[in-house]
Amino acid sequence: MPANTNPIYTLTPQTSFGTVATANTAKDGTGTVVTVFTAGANGSYLNSIIFRAKGSNVATVARVFLNNGSDATTATNNSLIAEMTLPATTLSETAQLAHQELFINKPLPAGYKINITIGTTVAAGYAVTGFGGNY
Repeated sequence: MPANTNPIYTLTPQTSFGTVATANTAKDGTGTVVTVFTAGANGSYLNSIIFRAKGSNVATVARVFLNNGSDATTATNNSLIAEMTLPATTLSETAQLAHQELFINKPLPAGYKINITIGTTVAAGYAVTGFGGNY
């Protein structure tokens, strides 16, 4: 069976982002989702996702779904791949707001997407940024 005998590295860095603030309690990737990463034409590698509070928020959970590039409203196109607790935050002008980083470290086929949801509506929202590269 032929196999790649050389390490594959990404060719072009890719960073993309969105803001999530509205609750979505569906555990199948349907409903209100925010796409924070889309794999390029030759596939991509997603290193990590950073969740950064944009102000005062109640605690919630972030859910990360892998979507096969098709319509996210169809549950069979989505797979829950990670969850992360996001703590309550209070806006301050003298102290930084906490951020959370979730390491994914996975290759993605061409056109696949990473969609984000949160379990509880929050006031200020979270800036969500995906860091990776295209092959």
